Amino acid sequence: MLRVAVIGSGPSGVYTAQSLIEQQTVPDIEVYVLDRLPCPYGLVRYGVAPDHEKIKSLQNNLRTVLEHPGVHFLGNVQVGAPGLGLQQLLEIFDAVVFCVGAATDRHLGIPGEDLPGSHPATDFVAWYSAHPDAATNRFGLTARSAIVIGVGNVAVDVTRMLSRGAAELAATDMPQDALGALADSQVEDVWMIGRRGPSQAKFTTKELRELGSLPGTEVLVRPDELALDPAYRDPGGLPAVGRRNVEVLRGWAERPTGATTPVGRRRRIHLRFFLRPMEVLGDAAGVRAVRFERTAPDGRGGVTGTGEFEEIEGQLVLRSVGYRGTPQPGLPFDEATGTVPHRAGRVLQDGAPLPGVYVAGWIKRGPTGVIGTNRPCAKETAQSLLEDAATLTERRTTEDPVAALTRAGQSPVAWPGWLAIEAAEAEWGRGLGRGPVKLPDWAGLLEAARTADVTC
Repeated sequence: MLRVAVIGSGPSGVYTAQSLIEQQTVPDIEVYVLDRLPCPYGLVRYGVAPDHEKIKSLQNNLRTVLEHPGVHFLGNVQVGAPGLGLQQLLEIFDAVVFCVGAATDRHLGIPGEDLPGSHPATDFVAWYSAHPDAATNRFGLTARSAIVIGVGNVAVDVTRMLSRGAAELAATDMPQDALGALADSQVEDVWMIGRRGPSQAKFTTKELRELGSLPGTEVLVRPDELALDPAYRDPGGLPAVGRRNVEVLRGWAERPTGATTPVGRRRRIHLRFFLRPMEVLGDAAGVRAVRFERTAPDGRGGVTGTGEFEEIEGQLVLRSVGYRGTPQPGLPFDEATGTVPHRAGRVLQDGAPLPGVYVAGWIKRGPTGVIGTNRPCAKETAQSLLEDAATLTERRTTEDPVAALTRAGQSPVAWPGWLAIEAAEAEWGRGLGRGPVKLPDWAGLLEAARTADVTC
Protein backbone atom coordinates (compact mmCIF):
# COMPACT_ATOMS: atom_id res chain seq x y z
CA MET A 1 0.00 0.00 0.00
CA LEU A 2 1.20 3.50 -0.90
CA ARG A 3 0.76 5.77 2.11
CA VAL A 4 0.63 9.52 1.34
CA ALA A 5 0.50 12.48 3.71
CA VAL A 6 -1.20 15.64 2.47
CA ILE A 7 -0.30 18.63 4.64
CA GLY A 8 -3.25 21.02 4.70
CA SER A 9 -7.00 20.35 4.49
CA GLY A 10 -8.06 23.36 2.45
CA PRO A 11 -9.26 23.03 -1.16
CA SER A 12 -5.81 22.25 -2.62
CA GLY A 13 -5.16 19.54 -0.02
CA VAL A 14 -8.59 17.94 -0.36
CA TYR A 15 -8.47 18.09 -4.17
CA THR A 16 -5.05 16.40 -4.04
CA ALA A 17 -6.48 13.65 -1.86
CA GLN A 18 -9.43 13.30 -4.23
CA SER A 19 -7.17 12.99 -7.27
CA LEU A 20 -5.16 10.26 -5.55
CA ILE A 21 -8.08 8.12 -4.40
CA GLU A 22 -10.11 8.42 -7.61
CA GLN A 23 -7.31 7.37 -9.99
CA GLN A 24 -7.14 3.83 -11.40
CA THR A 25 -3.46 3.36 -12.21
CA VAL A 26 -2.00 2.75 -8.75
CA PRO A 27 -4.00 0.42 -6.47
CA ASP A 28 -4.06 0.55 -2.70
CA ILE A 29 -3.41 4.20 -1.86
CA GLU A 30 -4.07 5.44 1.65
CA VAL A 31 -4.16 9.22 2.14
CA TYR A 32 -3.74 10.98 5.47
CA VAL A 33 -4.76 14.66 5.39
CA LEU A 34 -2.92 16.44 8.20
CA ASP A 35 -3.78 19.92 9.40
CA ARG A 36 -2.34 22.23 12.05
CA LEU A 37 -5.88 23.09 13.15
CA PRO A 38 -8.32 20.60 14.67
CA CYS A 39 -10.86 21.66 12.01
CA PRO A 40 -10.74 20.91 8.26
CA TYR A 41 -11.44 23.04 5.16
CA GLY A 42 -8.76 25.73 5.49
CA LEU A 43 -9.73 29.09 4.03
CA VAL A 44 -13.21 27.82 3.15
CA ARG A 45 -13.89 27.75 6.90
CA TYR A 46 -11.58 30.55 8.00
CA GLY A 47 -11.29 32.86 4.97
CA VAL A 48 -14.66 32.98 3.21
CA ALA A 49 -16.84 35.75 4.62
CA PRO A 50 -19.68 34.43 6.81
CA ASP A 51 -22.36 36.02 4.62
CA HIS A 52 -21.16 34.07 1.57
CA GLU A 53 -23.15 30.96 2.35
CA LYS A 54 -23.03 29.60 -1.20
CA ILE A 55 -19.23 29.54 -1.24
CA LYS A 56 -19.08 28.21 2.30
CA SER A 57 -21.35 25.34 1.20
CA LEU A 58 -18.33 24.04 -0.71
CA GLN A 59 -17.46 22.45 2.63
CA ASN A 60 -20.03 19.78 1.79
CA ASN A 61 -18.03 18.76 -1.32
CA LEU A 62 -14.77 18.72 0.63
CA ARG A 63 -16.46 16.72 3.37
CA THR A 64 -17.38 13.97 0.92
CA VAL A 65 -13.71 13.48 0.09
CA LEU A 66 -12.57 13.51 3.71
CA GLU A 67 -15.20 10.88 4.58
CA HIS A 68 -13.91 8.50 1.87
CA PRO A 69 -12.70 5.20 3.39
CA GLY A 70 -9.27 5.71 1.85
CA VAL A 71 -8.83 9.20 3.35
CA HIS A 72 -8.06 9.91 7.01
CA PHE A 73 -8.27 13.42 8.47
CA LEU A 74 -5.91 14.15 11.36
CA GLY A 75 -6.09 17.66 12.78
CA ASN A 76 -4.01 19.32 15.49
CA VAL A 77 -0.81 18.04 13.87
CA GLN A 78 2.04 20.58 13.95
CA VAL A 79 4.37 19.79 11.04
CA GLY A 80 7.72 21.41 11.74
CA ALA A 81 7.38 21.07 15.50
CA PRO A 82 10.25 19.31 17.31
CA GLY A 83 10.13 15.65 16.37
CA LEU A 84 7.97 16.11 13.27
CA GLY A 85 10.06 17.53 10.47
CA LEU A 86 10.24 16.36 6.88
CA GLN A 87 12.49 13.39 7.62
CA GLN A 88 10.17 12.15 10.35
CA LEU A 89 7.22 12.41 7.96
CA LEU A 90 9.09 10.38 5.36
CA GLU A 91 9.64 7.68 7.97
CA ILE A 92 5.85 7.44 8.41
CA PHE A 93 4.69 8.05 4.83
CA ASP A 94 5.93 7.11 1.35
CA ALA A 95 5.24 10.60 0.01
CA VAL A 96 4.38 14.00 1.45
CA VAL A 97 2.42 16.71 -0.39
CA PHE A 98 2.56 20.21 1.10
CA CYS A 99 -0.69 22.13 0.47
CA VAL A 100 -0.17 24.84 3.07
CA GLY A 101 -1.25 27.91 1.12
CA ALA A 102 0.18 31.38 1.63
CA ALA A 103 0.00 32.05 5.34
CA THR A 104 1.13 35.67 5.76
CA ASP A 105 0.11 39.05 4.38
CA ARG A 106 2.27 41.30 2.24
CA HIS A 107 3.49 44.53 3.79
CA LEU A 108 3.14 48.03 2.37
CA GLY A 109 6.66 48.98 3.42
CA ILE A 110 5.67 52.51 4.43
CA PRO A 111 6.17 54.49 7.66
CA GLY A 112 3.50 54.03 10.29
CA GLU A 113 1.93 50.83 9.00
CA ASP A 114 2.48 49.16 12.39
CA LEU A 115 0.85 51.93 14.42
CA PRO A 116 -2.04 50.94 16.73
CA GLY A 117 -5.18 50.77 14.64
CA SER A 118 -3.34 49.63 11.48
CA HIS A 119 -3.77 45.91 10.80
CA PRO A 120 -3.37 43.35 8.05
CA ALA A 121 -6.81 42.61 6.61
CA THR A 122 -6.03 38.94 7.30
CA ASP A 123 -6.18 39.71 11.05
CA PHE A 124 -9.64 41.22 10.63
CA VAL A 125 -10.79 38.23 8.54
CA ALA A 126 -9.39 35.80 11.12
CA TRP A 127 -11.26 37.67 13.88
CA TYR A 128 -14.70 37.60 12.25
CA SER A 129 -14.08 34.01 11.06
CA ALA A 130 -13.20 32.79 14.59
CA HIS A 131 -9.76 31.49 13.65
CA PRO A 132 -8.31 30.12 16.92
CA ASP A 133 -5.01 31.94 16.35
CA ALA A 134 -7.00 35.19 16.46
CA ALA A 135 -8.68 34.50 19.81
CA THR A 136 -6.85 37.41 21.43
CA ASN A 137 -7.65 39.84 18.59
CA ARG A 138 -10.18 42.54 19.40
CA PHE A 139 -11.71 44.99 16.96
CA GLY A 140 -13.87 47.37 18.96
CA LEU A 141 -14.93 49.27 15.82
CA THR A 142 -15.02 52.62 17.61
CA ALA A 143 -13.52 54.32 14.53
CA ARG A 144 -15.74 56.73 12.64
CA SER A 145 -13.77 56.25 9.41
CA ALA A 146 -12.05 53.05 8.21
CA ILE A 147 -9.54 52.80 5.35
CA VAL A 148 -9.12 49.57 3.40
CA ILE A 149 -6.00 49.60 1.23
CA GLY A 150 -6.38 47.27 -1.74
CA VAL A 151 -8.97 46.47 -4.41
CA GLY A 152 -9.16 42.67 -4.46
CA ASN A 153 -11.90 40.35 -3.22
CA VAL A 154 -10.55 40.30 0.34
CA ALA A 155 -10.66 44.11 0.38
CA VAL A 156 -14.28 43.96 -0.80
CA ASP A 157 -15.08 41.37 1.87
CA VAL A 158 -13.76 43.46 4.76
CA THR A 159 -15.37 46.61 3.33
CA ARG A 160 -18.69 44.79 3.17
CA MET A 161 -18.34 43.37 6.69
CA LEU A 162 -17.56 46.84 8.06
CA SER A 163 -20.70 48.13 6.37
CA ARG A 164 -23.15 45.36 7.21
CA GLY A 165 -25.47 45.49 10.20
CA ALA A 166 -25.29 42.81 12.87
CA ALA A 167 -28.91 41.80 12.27
CA GLU A 168 -28.00 40.69 8.74
CA LEU A 169 -25.21 38.49 10.09
CA ALA A 170 -26.98 36.89 13.06
CA ALA A 171 -27.99 33.88 10.95
CA THR A 172 -24.35 33.12 10.02
CA ASP A 173 -21.74 31.20 12.02
CA MET A 174 -19.88 34.41 12.93
CA PRO A 175 -18.58 34.29 16.52
CA GLN A 176 -20.61 36.12 19.12
CA ASP A 177 -17.80 38.55 19.98
CA ALA A 178 -17.52 39.78 16.39
CA LEU A 179 -21.30 39.99 16.00
CA GLY A 180 -21.54 42.13 19.12
CA ALA A 181 -18.76 44.43 17.92
CA LEU A 182 -20.54 44.97 14.61
CA ALA A 183 -23.78 45.72 16.45
CA ASP A 184 -21.98 48.48 18.38
CA SER A 185 -19.88 49.70 15.43
CA GLN A 186 -19.40 53.46 15.09
CA VAL A 187 -18.05 53.23 11.52
CA GLU A 188 -19.78 55.65 9.16
CA ASP A 189 -17.33 55.90 6.26
CA VAL A 190 -15.34 53.07 4.66
CA TRP A 191 -12.71 53.99 2.08
CA MET A 192 -11.52 51.23 -0.28
CA ILE A 193 -8.48 52.53 -2.15
CA GLY A 194 -6.31 51.24 -4.99
CA ARG A 195 -3.06 52.62 -6.38
CA ARG A 196 -4.03 51.76 -9.95
CA GLY A 197 -7.17 52.23 -12.01
CA PRO A 198 -10.53 50.43 -12.05
CA SER A 199 -9.61 48.29 -15.06
CA GLN A 200 -6.78 46.73 -13.03
CA ALA A 201 -8.76 46.03 -9.86
CA LYS A 202 -8.76 42.37 -8.82
CA PHE A 203 -12.27 42.07 -7.42
CA THR A 204 -14.92 40.05 -9.23
CA THR A 205 -18.08 41.72 -10.50
CA LYS A 206 -20.28 39.66 -8.17
CA GLU A 207 -18.32 40.84 -5.13
CA LEU A 208 -18.36 44.44 -6.38
CA ARG A 209 -22.12 44.49 -6.96
CA GLU A 210 -22.77 43.27 -3.42
CA LEU A 211 -21.49 46.60 -2.10
CA GLY A 212 -24.32 48.37 -3.89
CA SER A 213 -27.01 46.21 -2.28
CA LEU A 214 -26.14 46.74 1.39
CA PRO A 215 -29.05 48.19 3.38
CA GLY A 216 -28.41 51.66 4.74
CA THR A 217 -25.26 52.13 2.68
CA GLU A 218 -24.41 54.44 -0.22
CA VAL A 219 -21.54 53.71 -2.63
CA LEU A 220 -19.64 56.77 -3.90
CA VAL A 221 -17.31 56.76 -6.93
CA ARG A 222 -15.50 59.78 -8.40
CA PRO A 223 -15.97 60.10 -12.18
CA ASP A 224 -12.69 62.02 -12.55
CA GLU A 225 -10.70 59.10 -11.13
CA LEU A 226 -12.40 56.61 -13.43
CA ALA A 227 -11.71 58.85 -16.42
CA LEU A 228 -7.95 58.68 -15.78
CA ASP A 229 -7.95 55.01 -16.80
CA PRO A 230 -7.56 54.64 -20.61
CA ALA A 231 -9.07 51.15 -20.50
CA TYR A 232 -12.01 52.54 -18.59
CA ARG A 233 -12.72 55.02 -21.36
CA ASP A 234 -12.49 52.26 -23.97
CA PRO A 235 -13.23 48.94 -22.22
CA GLY A 236 -13.59 46.92 -25.45
CA GLY A 237 -10.22 45.23 -25.01
CA LEU A 238 -10.76 44.25 -21.39
CA PRO A 239 -11.61 40.70 -20.30
CA ALA A 240 -15.29 40.10 -19.57
CA VAL A 241 -14.88 40.63 -15.82
CA GLY A 242 -13.11 43.94 -16.42
CA ARG A 243 -15.86 45.15 -18.74
CA ARG A 244 -18.56 44.24 -16.24
CA ASN A 245 -16.67 45.98 -13.45
CA VAL A 246 -16.43 49.10 -15.58
CA GLU A 247 -20.18 49.03 -16.21
CA VAL A 248 -20.96 48.78 -12.49
CA LEU A 249 -18.54 51.54 -11.53
CA ARG A 250 -19.76 53.81 -14.31
CA GLY A 251 -23.34 53.37 -13.12
CA TRP A 252 -22.39 54.39 -9.59
CA ALA A 253 -20.23 57.30 -10.75
CA GLU A 254 -22.96 58.75 -12.99
CA ARG A 255 -25.61 58.48 -10.29
CA PRO A 256 -26.20 61.80 -8.50
CA THR A 257 -24.94 61.88 -4.92
CA GLY A 258 -27.78 60.99 -2.58
CA ALA A 259 -29.83 59.43 -5.40
CA THR A 260 -30.26 56.38 -3.21
CA THR A 261 -31.30 57.37 0.28
CA PRO A 262 -30.24 54.68 2.75
CA VAL A 263 -32.87 53.47 5.18
CA GLY A 264 -31.95 53.63 8.86
CA ARG A 265 -28.32 54.17 9.84
CA ARG A 266 -26.39 55.82 7.05
CA ARG A 267 -23.02 54.47 5.93
CA ARG A 268 -20.91 55.47 2.97
CA ILE A 269 -18.46 53.35 0.96
CA HIS A 270 -15.97 55.44 -0.99
CA LEU A 271 -14.25 53.64 -3.88
CA ARG A 272 -11.07 55.53 -4.76
CA PHE A 273 -8.45 54.83 -7.45
CA PHE A 274 -5.00 56.11 -8.47
CA LEU A 275 -3.89 56.73 -4.89
CA ARG A 276 -0.67 55.16 -3.59
CA PRO A 277 -0.22 54.91 0.20
CA MET A 278 2.87 56.76 1.37
CA GLU A 279 2.52 56.94 5.17
CA VAL A 280 0.13 55.96 7.92
CA LEU A 281 -0.20 59.00 10.18
CA GLY A 282 -0.72 58.86 13.91
CA ASP A 283 1.07 58.22 17.18
CA ALA A 284 1.13 55.78 20.07
CA ALA A 285 -2.54 56.54 20.69
CA GLY A 286 -3.50 55.26 17.26
CA VAL A 287 -3.99 56.02 13.58
CA ARG A 288 -5.54 59.32 12.49
CA ALA A 289 -5.11 59.31 8.67
CA VAL A 290 -3.25 57.89 5.67
CA ARG A 291 -1.23 60.05 3.31
CA PHE A 292 -1.55 59.07 -0.36
CA GLU A 293 0.21 60.20 -3.51
CA ARG A 294 -1.88 60.68 -6.61
CA THR A 295 -0.74 58.35 -9.41
CA ALA A 296 -1.34 58.34 -13.14
CA PRO A 297 -1.07 55.65 -15.85
CA ASP A 298 2.49 55.30 -17.17
CA GLY A 299 1.45 53.89 -20.55
CA ARG A 300 3.01 50.48 -19.80
CA GLY A 301 0.31 49.02 -17.59
CA GLY A 302 1.63 50.56 -14.38
CA VAL A 303 1.39 53.89 -12.63
CA THR A 304 3.75 56.71 -11.77
CA GLY A 305 3.64 59.27 -8.99
CA THR A 306 2.46 62.79 -9.76
CA GLY A 307 3.85 64.60 -6.72
CA GLU A 308 0.33 65.48 -5.58
CA PHE A 309 -0.72 64.24 -2.14
CA GLU A 310 -3.95 63.73 -0.24
CA GLU A 311 -4.68 62.78 3.37
CA ILE A 312 -7.72 60.67 4.16
CA GLU A 313 -8.91 60.60 7.75
CA GLY A 314 -9.29 57.20 9.38
CA GLN A 315 -8.94 55.66 12.80
CA LEU A 316 -8.80 52.08 11.49
CA VAL A 317 -6.59 50.92 8.61
CA LEU A 318 -6.83 47.44 7.06
CA ARG A 319 -4.06 46.51 4.63
CA SER A 320 -5.19 44.09 1.91
CA VAL A 321 -2.41 43.92 -0.66
CA GLY A 322 -1.99 40.17 -1.05
CA TYR A 323 -0.74 36.99 0.61
CA ARG A 324 2.68 35.42 0.74
CA GLY A 325 3.90 31.87 1.34
CA THR A 326 6.29 31.03 4.18
CA PRO A 327 9.24 28.59 4.29
CA GLN A 328 8.35 25.01 5.11
CA PRO A 329 10.48 22.67 7.25
CA GLY A 330 13.11 20.88 5.19
CA LEU A 331 11.96 22.37 1.86
CA PRO A 332 13.78 24.81 -0.42
CA PHE A 333 12.10 28.20 -0.67
CA ASP A 334 12.12 31.00 -3.23
CA GLU A 335 12.07 34.26 -1.26
CA ALA A 336 11.31 36.31 -4.38
CA THR A 337 8.06 34.48 -5.17
CA GLY A 338 7.17 33.11 -1.74
CA THR A 339 6.83 29.62 -3.22
CA VAL A 340 8.60 26.25 -3.14
CA PRO A 341 10.59 25.49 -6.33
CA HIS A 342 9.00 22.61 -8.20
CA ARG A 343 8.47 20.94 -11.54
CA ALA A 344 4.87 19.81 -12.10
CA GLY A 345 4.51 19.62 -8.32
CA ARG A 346 7.75 17.72 -7.65
CA VAL A 347 9.82 19.74 -5.15
CA LEU A 348 13.23 20.65 -6.57
CA GLN A 349 16.36 20.76 -4.42
CA ASP A 350 19.26 22.33 -6.35
CA GLY A 351 17.38 21.63 -9.58
CA ALA A 352 16.75 17.92 -8.88
CA PRO A 353 13.53 16.37 -7.55
CA LEU A 354 13.48 15.76 -3.80
CA PRO A 355 12.29 12.11 -3.60
CA GLY A 356 8.80 11.70 -2.23
CA VAL A 357 8.14 15.42 -1.65
CA TYR A 358 5.53 17.45 -3.56
CA VAL A 359 3.58 20.72 -3.42
CA ALA A 360 0.14 21.92 -4.57
CA GLY A 361 -1.91 25.08 -4.20
CA TRP A 362 -0.62 28.55 -3.36
CA ILE A 363 2.68 27.33 -1.91
CA LYS A 364 3.26 25.82 -5.38
CA ARG A 365 2.07 28.58 -7.71
CA GLY A 366 1.63 31.67 -5.51
CA PRO A 367 -1.64 33.27 -4.29
CA THR A 368 -3.44 33.35 -7.62
CA GLY A 369 -6.78 32.15 -8.94
CA VAL A 370 -10.03 31.25 -7.23
CA ILE A 371 -10.97 28.14 -5.22
CA GLY A 372 -11.63 26.12 -8.38
CA THR A 373 -8.13 26.90 -9.70
CA ASN A 374 -6.79 24.50 -7.09
CA ARG A 375 -8.41 21.50 -8.75
CA PRO A 376 -6.23 21.27 -11.90
CA CYS A 377 -3.20 22.34 -9.84
CA ALA A 378 -3.79 19.45 -7.41
CA LYS A 379 -4.45 17.02 -10.24
CA GLU A 380 -1.09 17.85 -11.86
CA THR A 381 0.76 17.21 -8.59
CA ALA A 382 -1.13 13.97 -7.95
CA GLN A 383 -0.26 12.77 -11.44
CA SER A 384 3.44 13.42 -10.83
CA LEU A 385 3.26 11.48 -7.56
CA LEU A 386 1.51 8.56 -9.26
CA GLU A 387 4.12 8.49 -12.00
CA ASP A 388 6.78 8.23 -9.28
CA ALA A 389 4.95 5.55 -7.29
CA ALA A 390 7.25 2.72 -8.42
CA THR A 391 10.32 4.65 -7.19
CA LEU A 392 8.93 5.57 -3.79
CA THR A 393 10.91 2.98 -1.86
CA GLU A 394 9.80 1.63 1.48
CA ARG A 395 11.59 4.14 3.68
CA ARG A 396 8.76 4.25 6.17
CA THR A 397 8.01 2.07 9.14
CA THR A 398 4.97 -0.18 9.31
CA GLU A 399 3.75 1.62 12.42
CA ASP A 400 0.23 3.01 12.35
CA PRO A 401 0.42 6.73 11.41
CA VAL A 402 -1.62 7.86 14.43
CA ALA A 403 0.65 5.94 16.76
CA ALA A 404 3.74 7.27 14.97
CA LEU A 405 2.50 10.86 15.16
CA THR A 406 1.70 10.42 18.84
CA ARG A 407 5.20 9.06 19.44
CA ALA A 408 6.48 12.22 17.71
CA GLY A 409 4.75 14.35 20.34
CA GLN A 410 1.51 15.11 18.51
CA SER A 411 -2.11 14.76 19.72
CA PRO A 412 -4.05 14.11 16.51
CA VAL A 413 -7.76 14.91 16.29
CA ALA A 414 -9.37 12.39 13.94
CA TRP A 415 -12.63 12.80 12.02
CA PRO A 416 -14.92 11.88 14.95
CA GLY A 417 -13.22 14.65 16.92
CA TRP A 418 -14.13 17.14 14.20
CA LEU A 419 -17.73 15.88 14.27
CA ALA A 420 -17.75 16.50 18.01
CA ILE A 421 -16.58 20.09 17.37
CA GLU A 422 -19.44 20.55 14.89
CA ALA A 423 -21.91 19.26 17.47
CA ALA A 424 -20.53 21.61 20.12
CA GLU A 425 -20.82 24.59 17.75
CA ALA A 426 -24.44 23.69 17.01
CA GLU A 427 -25.17 23.45 20.75
CA TRP A 428 -23.39 26.74 21.42
CA GLY A 429 -25.47 28.44 18.73
CA ARG A 430 -28.74 27.06 20.12
CA GLY A 431 -27.91 28.55 23.50
CA LEU A 432 -27.52 31.94 21.82
CA GLY A 433 -30.73 31.61 19.82
CA ARG A 434 -28.75 31.25 16.60
CA GLY A 435 -27.67 28.53 14.21
CA PRO A 436 -24.24 26.90 14.63
CA VAL A 437 -21.69 29.41 15.96
CA LYS A 438 -17.96 28.81 15.65
CA LEU A 439 -15.92 28.10 18.75
CA PRO A 440 -13.30 30.87 18.68
CA ASP A 441 -10.32 29.47 20.61
CA TRP A 442 -7.97 26.51 20.77
CA ALA A 443 -9.07 25.43 24.24
CA GLY A 444 -12.74 25.27 23.28
CA LEU A 445 -12.05 23.37 20.06
CA LEU A 446 -9.81 20.78 21.70
CA GLU A 447 -12.15 20.35 24.64
CA ALA A 448 -15.02 19.66 22.25
CA ALA A 449 -12.89 17.22 20.24
CA ARG A 450 -12.04 15.28 23.39
CA THR A 451 -15.69 14.51 23.98
CA ALA A 452 -15.44 12.08 21.07
CA ASP A 453 -12.65 10.24 22.92
CA VAL A 454 -10.55 10.20 19.76
CA THR A 455 -7.63 12.48 20.60
CA CYS A 456 -4.43 10.63 21.29
